[in-house]
Amino acid sequence: MTKIRTLIGIWLLALLTSLCMADEKLPLGIVAEKPADGTSIKTERGYMVAYEAIIPGTDVKYRMIPVAGGIATIGSPDNEADRQENEGPQFEVEIKPFWIGQYEVTWAEYKSYMAMHDIFKGFETHKLRQLSEQKDALVISAPSNLYDTSFTYLNGEEPELPAVSMSQYAAKQYTKWLSLLNERFYRLPTEAEWEHACRAGTKTAYHFGNDPADLDDYGWHYGNSNETTHHVGQKKPNPWGIYDMYGNACEWVLDGLLQDGYAKFGGKRVSTGEALVKTKELFPRVVRGGYYDLDPEDCRSASRLPSSDDEWRGEDPNIPLSPWWFTSGPALGVGMRLVRPLDEGLTMKDKEEFWKADVQVIVDDVNFRIDEEGRGARGFVDKLLPKAIKELQDKE
Repeated sequence: MTKIRTLIGIWLLALLTSLCMADEKLPLGIVAEKPADGTSIKTERGYMVAYEAIIPGTDVKYRMIPVAGGIATIGSPDNEADRQENEGPQFEVEIKPFWIGQYEVTWAEYKSYMAMHDIFKGFETHKLRQLSEQKDALVISAPSNLYDTSFTYLNGEEPELPAVSMSQYAAKQYTKWLSLLNERFYRLPTEAEWEHACRAGTKTAYHFGNDPADLDDYGWHYGNSNETTHHVGQKKPNPWGIYDMYGNACEWVLDGLLQDGYAKFGGKRVSTGEALVKTKELFPRVVRGGYYDLDPEDCRSASRLPSSDDEWRGEDPNIPLSPWWFTSGPALGVGMRLVRPLDEGLTMKDKEEFWKADVQVIVDDVNFRIDEEGRGARGFVDKLLPKAIKELQDKE
């Protein structure tokens, strides 16, 4: 009898646990049971899976792919063909699990953020959602309306094309805007996270091997792109299901570029946070993956392209130069890709470190453009923003 009671007790405890789990609302991208199909990554919170989400207030969708953590080797070996000095020495990084955008951020997605300029101006006119100290943590800047669209849309503006020519600051503000709307933490990837996701567990120059002649199947580059961007997702994905990691558009990461490459890490094993190269210099910062106008060897997994704000804004007629937009050179092929860490247990102050302008000249330029010239706009973002936009539309 005692044994039967014990078994009943165990059964009741298991039933109660399962009911509690069923009642608990799991975050988007986490499921309690391992799916029969598709990629899934086991964690203490459940199984990470791919998910599709809609930008609130729009019909624009984006899709995120789970990436397992692990020990990633960053940089290229000394004997890799076409290797550049800034790709070494190799070092190891302890990567934590995250989701990454299956595709580069498209114009459909980015224009939803660009629309905030006129919306914030409308709020100001009608005295809606007025700014206050209590809302400071939720404030973003919206980019100024384009002075000359021929720069930004040189390669087209179709919804499925990757959005390009935004500054790193604008890319960061986009991730803040999306995070506050969804109440999920999005940011740019660190360089180590980007390379880990790109390699997808491989050690070769490209995730498909070492022969650049095979890149035609996986990316748009100088030899096959007709010198323009193409709709995302048209080439083959990497082994983890991520598209366009090579070519099409370069992608911003969070890191600055040091003159001596990875020398400061000296072959060590470090955490993702320790590997992140923070900088107070406006440039050079790192963009990854190559773009449509680069040769295949410059699109390798370890390839790094330094930003150059002076050159990339060379044709900007504005004084001061736009803190949100580039106009020239490689910047016309520079875009972005989202990352969402599994561990979102950061304070708003910690998150802001991934979103804010981290050099004073950008802060000053943003303030001047908005406060003195009336170009660009500020507003605060939360889950009620779509409702407020509808109210504004009713007034106008």
